[in-house]
Amino acid sequence: MWVRLMEYTKIKNINEYVSESVSPMNTPEQIFEMYSVPIYSTGHPEYLHGNEIASNKVKVRKNDVLLCKINPRINRVWIVADESAYPCIASSEWIVIRNSEYNPEFLAWYFRSPKFKQLMTSEATGIGGSLTRAQPKAVAEYPVPVIERQEQDVITEILNKIYNIIDARRREINILDDLIKARFVEMFGDPEINTKGYHKEPLQKHADVLVGYPFKSEGYTEGGVGIVGGYNLMQGFIVWEDCKYWPDTDGFEQYLLKDGDIVMAMDRPWVNGGFKIASVDKEHLPALLIQRTACIRGKDVEQEFLYSLLNSHWFADHCNITGSLVPHISNKDINSYEIVLPPIEEQKVYAEFVRQVDKSKVAVQKSLDETQLLFNSLMQKYFG
Repeated sequence: MWVRLMEYTKIKNINEYVSESVSPMNTPEQIFEMYSVPIYSTGHPEYLHGNEIASNKVKVRKNDVLLCKINPRINRVWIVADESAYPCIASSEWIVIRNSEYNPEFLAWYFRSPKFKQLMTSEATGIGGSLTRAQPKAVAEYPVPVIERQEQDVITEILNKIYNIIDARRREINILDDLIKARFVEMFGDPEINTKGYHKEPLQKHADVLVGYPFKSEGYTEGGVGIVGGYNLMQGFIVWEDCKYWPDTDGFEQYLLKDGDIVMAMDRPWVNGGFKIASVDKEHLPALLIQRTACIRGKDVEQEFLYSLLNSHWFADHCNITGSLVPHISNKDINSYEIVLPPIEEQKVYAEFVRQVDKSKVAVQKSLDETQLLFNSLMQKYFG
């Protein structure tokens, strides 16, 4: 599809929304369809009685587009769905955009574009993180495309279709991950209560734990060997594109990671309710390990078994996290963590199962990456 060079106007010129405040406490028995920032991640509003809502809110209606003021870097954009017959209200932390001539999904995709996200963060005020806020007066001055509704609808349909494919691929990967977790429990039971009565011993008896080197930022380069640390670790994966780089591996060979190594954050180890722990894949090697990050290599246990054990709620719930300002786990505590020890033959069967499932995950991930690349390209084409 060819998209002509877009014309732009200011958001304030197309926004028909007039703010109207409401005090839910004045109607305590009334149920409201509530759009709040904390509930955003669920994808659905919550339903609350007036007496459950302490502060004033604003009235919104179906197809209003909501832009979150809090920490605009996260780029929360929501379309009011009007899922019920109850009055729709929203937190004052949303900037409301309303226009009867625009496709609200087109506006939402534009507001999610890298170009607009950069605008939202460029004039945010506050002291970093969740304390930063976009200013409504500034946002009102930002550009918005002016194109025919028919063209909006075509763009929206294309982006929706591609995003649905991306979402389907992500669900496939989650299903495969759940399959591995289910197989683990099926074979080994619940390690927390040790339902199968396996022998337990400290991790250090069956694995080597290496802590990274204190690479200094002044030595970082634009390219070279990637450095893996807590800053680019998530629950179950490594954000490789966030890696810092070191010129080469000379003198740091003992900190080189290997295929299948388990890496975990020792400082601020939590993310989204889980532990920041992941497995290294050979496609991203060579890579070096930085300080306050641990690498775990099994000696007489299967690495796939060990990874599933450590990347589970059993480990997250029982590892010893200390420190109030900077929560952390020590090398000593990692080494002393007691692991269950099923027979090695059972571990090998499980490891082979994981390897087969991982082959399917690689194929799905390849398709996901290609589709995401297409989506990003189209967002750039449509919105700049």
